[in-house]
Amino acid sequence: MIQTKNLRKTYRFGETEVRALDNVSLRIDPGEMVAITGASGSGKSTLMHILGCLDTPDTGEYLLEGRNVAALSRDELAQVRNRRIGFVFQSFNLLPRVSALENVELPLLYAGRHDARQAASQALTTVGLGDRLGHDPSQLSGGQRQRVAIARAMVGEPAIILADEPTGNLDSRTSLEIMALFTQLNAGGHTIILVTHDAQVAAICRRQIQFLDGRVVAAC
Repeated sequence: MIQTKNLRKTYRFGETEVRALDNVSLRIDPGEMVAITGASGSGKSTLMHILGCLDTPDTGEYLLEGRNVAALSRDELAQVRNRRIGFVFQSFNLLPRVSALENVELPLLYAGRHDARQAASQALTTVGLGDRLGHDPSQLSGGQRQRVAIARAMVGEPAIILADEPTGNLDSRTSLEIMALFTQLNAGGHTIILVTHDAQVAAICRRQIQFLDGRVVAAC
C-alpha cells in the first residue's frame, strides 16, 4: 500500500536548518492499523503530510499503491487526495457555520457525486450521529465533532485514512471511543495510519513505528 525509501525533508528558518526527516524508509501493507509515535518535533507530522500528498520530500521515493508519487501531475495528486486518502486532524477542521451533514457531503460534491447527501447521511449514521445531521459544530461536543471529521474522511470510501493526533483535544474516555471507531473502520478494510504521542492510543494499533529526530528508531 505504502512504501518510502530514504525520505529526507529539511526546513530552513533563516540560516538555521532543521532536518525533519532523515533517510526514512518504511512499508505499510493494505489493511494495517499503524501508529506513528515520537516526541513533538520528531518528524511524525512531516511524514504524514508527505504520505497524504500534501507535501513533497527533498530526496527519496514515495510509492503509493505502487505508483511513484513524484511522477504524478497536479491533477492526479488532487484525485489521489480526494478519492484514495481520507484525512482526520486534531483540530477537526470543520466548517463552523454549516451542518454536520453539509460538512461530510462537501468532498463528495467536489468529486461530482450525485448521491452526496445520501452517502453523507449514511456515514454520519455509521459513526453514531444519525440524530445530529442538522447540528452545526458549535452544537456538538469534541467527541461528536471528531466523529463528524471521521465520517467526512470515510465518506468517499478511501483506501487509506490518515489521522494526525485525532485524540489530542479529547478526554481519555472520548479518546477510547474514537479509537474504537478507528478499529471498526480498520476491520472493515480501511488502512489506518495514526500519528499520536499517547501511548495508550498507540497500543490499540496493531503496529507502531517510533520516530526520533527525523529517523525511524523502532518498528514493531
